[in-house]
Amino acid sequence: MKSKFALFMSLFCILILTACSNSGSNAAGSSTNAAKEPEIQAETELVIKAKNYSFDQEEYHLKKGVPVKIIFENESGNHGILVPELNLQLSGKKNTKVIVPEETGTFQMTCSIMCGAGHTGMIANVIVEE
Repeated sequence: MKSKFALFMSLFCILILTACSNSGSNAAGSSTNAAKEPEIQAETELVIKAKNYSFDQEEYHLKKGVPVKIIFENESGNHGILVPELNLQLSGKKNTKVIVPEETGTFQMTCSIMCGAGHTGMIANVIVEE
């Protein structure tokens, strides 16, 4: 009798936890949807390609105030890009983003995923011009 009661309580707890976790993920999903960035229509596109252990260009040029869709492609290896000043971080999981550069200047782009011995040398410049 005690073992049946214990089994019943275990199943009951599992059902409660499952229900709570599902409602929690829905709530988190709702807040994520509410916090999504506004969609901006890009006027131009820039493709940035990475391979072991370099980017396809040493410099990438953007225009201040012009919305640009950044597309990141891994040609070999597992890489990502990070440019904190432009609020830009892309990888294989999220490989596109539309940004509007608001400041002119030269910003360093680095690989955001530890990719091996040449990781620290994966650097390029993003230059935002008037």
